[in-house]
Amino acid sequence: MRHVTVCWILSRVIFYGSDKEEMEMVITQTPFRISFFGGGTDYPGFYENYGGSVISTTFDKYCYATVRHLPRFFDYANQITYNVIERTNHVDEIEHPAVREIMKYLDMHELRVVYEADLPARSGLGTSSSFAVGLLNACYALKGKYVDKRHLADDAIYVERVLCKESGGIQDQIAASFGGFNRIDFDAGGYHVNPLVISEERKKQLNHNLMLFFTGFSRFSSDIALSQEKAIKGRTAQLMEMKGLVDEAEKILTSKVDLREFGNLLDYTWHLKREITSSISSDSIDLLYRRALKAGAIGGKLLGAGGGGFLLFYVEREKQAAVLEELSHLLYVPFEFETGGTRIMYYKSEDFDLKGIKKSYA
Repeated sequence: MRHVTVCWILSRVIFYGSDKEEMEMVITQTPFRISFFGGGTDYPGFYENYGGSVISTTFDKYCYATVRHLPRFFDYANQITYNVIERTNHVDEIEHPAVREIMKYLDMHELRVVYEADLPARSGLGTSSSFAVGLLNACYALKGKYVDKRHLADDAIYVERVLCKESGGIQDQIAASFGGFNRIDFDAGGYHVNPLVISEERKKQLNHNLMLFFTGFSRFSSDIALSQEKAIKGRTAQLMEMKGLVDEAEKILTSKVDLREFGNLLDYTWHLKREITSSISSDSIDLLYRRALKAGAIGGKLLGAGGGGFLLFYVEREKQAAVLEELSHLLYVPFEFETGGTRIMYYKSEDFDLKGIKKSYA
């Protein structure tokens, strides 16, 4: 036993130095988003020519990124844990594209990264972008650097759209970074985040009239986004109309108009968006939508790029029991709006000196 203890102490001296007693870590919490109107107008191919606008909110379902330096007791240099566990000796060997590119972008090495979430990935809630934002936030903190929400959003857009070469818009990264109920406008010069001024009472009424259901059909949003991106050139008129609906939705939300009109506008957008590309929906999802409306929902939408994931409905309180019964085979997910955006839940200053330690990997 004494021999093991002595070896352990020597290893600490060799690997860390005698004054190093613990490994620091950073944990970030980043919300998912619900996009109500304007989806598709946040694609560079559209907004750089015509401008774009979306209305979205973040809500109280989150992903968590835990980042720390990996202790040097192992025969691998990095461990990445999500739905699988990756162990690699070099950053370039990491299969998860966002983790690999963020580590290279920020010159991070020898990390243990853990991803956890309240809701499943590939479900239309911007989960991949929320993770990218949260991981960037954690890595910057581990390096002892503070960056603001715009910096995080810009970096996440660059990582996903440029370094990872994934198709899609840019609203998800912005929503996850800033948090809150916002109108986001896009043009060739960039983007502008404008919080919607809505009374708390009206916001609560809207929140309580929204019902979220998981369809169980998950897919890669970048695959759907690619087909949307190709369809943009031939659907400019529909996208221009979707952009205009953002103005109508803002008027409804910020005035005293009956909130039923918000539901009606969701229904109109549902049919309009299906004109852009057939991959937005499917026969099974169309059937679920019709059943919900028959049970009393006023309108709804499939969240994200389309193809599956979560269905959101506007349902007045007296009709919600009937909708719940009609869609009882689906998972119902109650939620509340949130305003914080990405944040650091746990932080301790990082003083692990990689340059002062030499170790070769097989």
